[in-house]
Amino acid sequence: MGKKLYVGNLGQNIGKNDLEQMFTAYGTVISAQVINDRETGQSKGFGFAEMGTDQEAQAAITALSGKSMDGRSLMVNEARPQEGGRGGGGRGGGGGGGGGRRGGGSGRY
Repeated sequence: MGKKLYVGNLGQNIGKNDLEQMFTAYGTVISAQVINDRETGQSKGFGFAEMGTDQEAQAAITALSGKSMDGRSLMVNEARPQEGGRGGGGRGGGGGGGGGRRGGGSGRY
């Protein structure tokens, strides 16, 4: 399995293809994505690239972290796992279900 990298401080003009091309020089790029704002569709200034091996990922980090692109200094490091994930939404729904029993719960209906 590949290693996912976080790429921060991207310029507004950098797209998925640009990001993929940037990392291809250091190995196999499994996936590349730039995160966009849901409402405006504009880049949020960060993205992710998944490299084929740990060695390729390390080579990309070493070469690209701090590199100037579009007048911005890139920040490239190993991505951290998402916190919360899908479980976060389920908990909110469960709390609402429990509120329906406030009427006494003794079966006096």
